[in-house]
Amino acid sequence: MKIHLTSVFVDDQAKAERFYTEILGFVKKHDVPVGEKDRWLTVVSPEDPDGTELLLEPLGHPAARTYRDTLVEDGIPLAQFAVDDVRAEYERLRGLGVVFTQEPLEMGPVTTAVFDDTCGNLIQIATQPR
Repeated sequence: MKIHLTSVFVDDQAKAERFYTEILGFVKKHDVPVGEKDRWLTVVSPEDPDGTELLLEPLGHPAARTYRDTLVEDGIPLAQFAVDDVRAEYERLRGLGVVFTQEPLEMGPVTTAVFDDTCGNLIQIATQPR
């Protein structure tokens, strides 16, 4: 068994697509119309195009909004992405205007940082020990 798909709830799929592809560097995998305005919109890492897909899911259900907004209020990231060097990625993203809610922080062998994805979520980046 392996993880094939996971999702983040976003306020605006077009805005999310721009942020996740142009700023974070993911690549669009699927873009299929669903209903009048929503899309089945997934992105993947360019390092693993056949790997786990991230669904940029429209925030439609009231429970999803409550869940997501409560996590943000409590400062809890919805997802974590692995990077080779948190400090370098932090500087790169800050240079592109990304707002961080947590600067790089060493926690034992792991370094993390947390940013606002501009679509309603907090996302954590982490460097794992090798």
